[in-house]
Amino acid sequence: MDLALTAALIMFAGVVFFLVIGAPIAIAVGISSFGAMMVILPAQGAMVTSAQRMFVGLDSFALLAIPFFILAGNIMNNGGIAIRLINFSKIVSGFFPGSLAQTNVVSNMLFGSISGSGVASAAAIGGIMSPIQEKEGYDKRFSTAVNIASAPTGMLIPPSNTLIVYATVAGSVSISALFMGGYIPGILWGLGVMLVAGIMAKRRGYIAKHRMTLKECVQVTVDAIPSLSLIIVVIGGILGGVFTATEASAIAVVYSLLLSAMYRSLDFRRLPEIFLQSAKMTAIVIFMLATSSIMSWVMAFTQIPGMIADMLLGLTDNPIIILLIINIILLFVGTFMDPTPAVLIFTPIFLPICMGLGMDPVQFGILLVFNLSLGTITPPVGPILFTGCKVSGISIDSVIKTLLPFFFVIFAVLMLVTYIPAISMTLPQAMGLIK
Repeated sequence: MDLALTAALIMFAGVVFFLVIGAPIAIAVGISSFGAMMVILPAQGAMVTSAQRMFVGLDSFALLAIPFFILAGNIMNNGGIAIRLINFSKIVSGFFPGSLAQTNVVSNMLFGSISGSGVASAAAIGGIMSPIQEKEGYDKRFSTAVNIASAPTGMLIPPSNTLIVYATVAGSVSISALFMGGYIPGILWGLGVMLVAGIMAKRRGYIAKHRMTLKECVQVTVDAIPSLSLIIVVIGGILGGVFTATEASAIAVVYSLLLSAMYRSLDFRRLPEIFLQSAKMTAIVIFMLATSSIMSWVMAFTQIPGMIADMLLGLTDNPIIILLIINIILLFVGTFMDPTPAVLIFTPIFLPICMGLGMDPVQFGILLVFNLSLGTITPPVGPILFTGCKVSGISIDSVIKTLLPFFFVIFAVLMLVTYIPAISMTLPQAMGLIK
C-alpha cells in the first residue's frame, strides 16, 4: 500500500480511536498525526518536523487576539454589561409577541457581538432572562430553547475568535473582511429565531407586555451607550485602520475593565480567578492549533484534500449538490466536535474544493463557521446546549423538541448563505476589504 495512503489511514483511524476512548481532541489529533508522520519520515525526522510544525502553527501575531478576546468576554460576563444590554434590547423587542423571548434574542446578539462567545452569551443573558420569563409565566422549555438557539449568533457577528482561527488556517484571508462578512448572516440567524419565537409565543398567548415610555427608552439608552460603544470602538478601529484585530482585542480588555469599574458591578478581587479561567481557555485553543498544524502537514503531504475533491467530483459535477454534501458533512461533524478543532481540520480539506467552484474564501469561512456554530446547539456535544440547559435548570431531553422549529429556520438561513454569495460578500466588498 502507498505510504501516503497508509499514513492517512493511520491518522484518521487514530483520531477516531482516541476520541472513542475519551481522549481530548488536541491529544487525539497530535498523537495520531505524529504516528502518521512516523510512517512517512524516519523517527528523528518525524520528531523534529512535528516540533517545527507546532511552533510554526503558533507563529502568528493574529493569534494574540484570541486570549485577549477571551479575557474581555470573561470580564464582560462578570461586569454588569449583560443587564444593560437586556434593558436596551427591550426598546427594540418590547412590542413583539413574546417580548421577553424577543429581548433574549436581541440581547444575545448584542452581547455575543461584544464578547465573541456563544457560551458566554447563553450563560450571561440566559442566567438573567430565564428567571424573569419564568416569573411572567413563560414555559421554561420555550425560554431555554430561545436562549440556546440565539446564543451562537455571537460566533458570526464580530469579533469572533472562530473567524480569527479560520483566517490563520486559510492563509491570506483578511480578518476585517471576515468580520464584515459575518454581520448579515449572524443578523439573519437572529431574525430567524425571532420569527419562530414570535409565532410560538403568539400561539401560547405570550403577548407583548414590556413596552417602555419615551423617558424610560432615553434613560436605558444612555445607560447602555458605554457598553454599545465597545462595538464601535473595536470594529470601527479595525475598519478605519487605527489598529489591527490583535490590538483591538487588547483595547477591548482595557475598555471592559474600565466599564466594569464605572458600573461598579465587578468584584476586582475576582480578577485573578478570571485571568486564570481565561488562561485555561486560551491554553486549550492554542494547544489545538499546535497539534492540528501537524495534521495539516500530513494532509498536505498525503494530498488528502485532493483525494476528497476527486471523490466528490466523481459523485457529481453539480456545484449545488457538492456544496450541499459539504454542508451535511460539516453539520454532522459539528454535532460531536467543537468549532475550533473542526475549523483546523476541515479548512484545508474543503476550502480548495469550494474555491475550485468559484467560492471566495471569505464566503467559505462564513459558511464553515455557520455550520459549526449550529453544532454548538445540537447533541451530543453542543456546549451552548449544555450551558443553556444548566442555566435554566432543565434537562436536555426536555428542550430538544421545542428546539426543532429553530433548527429548521437556522438551516434555511444556512442554505441562503451557501447559495447567495451577496449575503456574506456585500459588506466586505462595500467596505473595499475585498474586490
